[in-house]
Amino acid sequence: MENAVEQQPFVLSPPTAPVERHGRVDLHLPAGPGPHPVVVVVHGAPLPPGAPDPRDWLLYRGYGALLAEQGLVAALLSYRVTDLAALPATADDIAGLVETVRADPRVDPQRVVLWFFSGGSLLSADWLRAAPAWVRGIALTYPLLVPLPGWEVPPRFLPVDALGAGSTTPVVLTRAGQDQLPGLLAGIAAFLDAADRVGRPVRLVEVPDGQHAFDILDHTEQSRDAVRAARDAVIDLIRAD
Repeated sequence: MENAVEQQPFVLSPPTAPVERHGRVDLHLPAGPGPHPVVVVVHGAPLPPGAPDPRDWLLYRGYGALLAEQGLVAALLSYRVTDLAALPATADDIAGLVETVRADPRVDPQRVVLWFFSGGSLLSADWLRAAPAWVRGIALTYPLLVPLPGWEVPPRFLPVDALGAGSTTPVVLTRAGQDQLPGLLAGIAAFLDAADRVGRPVRLVEVPDGQHAFDILDHTEQSRDAVRAARDAVIDLIRAD
């Protein structure tokens, strides 16, 4: 029987970093006293019924170790979305968790990147619309940027529309060319078109042969190169002067 999603191995094998669990935040810590730049990882949503905490998935643990290896704190958040009407409360909750992370003395609160995955990317809209100066960039990996068919999502959570608000916070976007999630690739195309119209900088990482969740499902050199490219793009954002 195939492994459950949480047991699917990450496509890279970075060395394990020390991990501390603080409530609904896991900190993957690099060597040295810091303060270190931080990448806040917002996992996909909604989760399958009964799914374990994404902080324990090999996928997100892999990203945590990958970032810590490069001298960054990786802050993996845990949240649940069971009702799309609750998105505003979830977004406010995540904003509070980000502030908790920034308050840790090992974190540089002025160097933060937010990294959203899959359906969690709808929650990027607030940050795309008006990110504080300490947010150095926003990363999106196989992102759902328009609601799935049948979803009723508050207008606040439409990332394509958020691009027109005047913010210039740069974006790193990873696109899996064989993604079959309904409307996902069309949503990415609409997002890129909108970003071009308003002059929002977007660094695009392409995975032409990748499927949704290629970073655990497609163990190919193309996948490994794409994960490294996204990591390096995030590092460039967070360390830019």
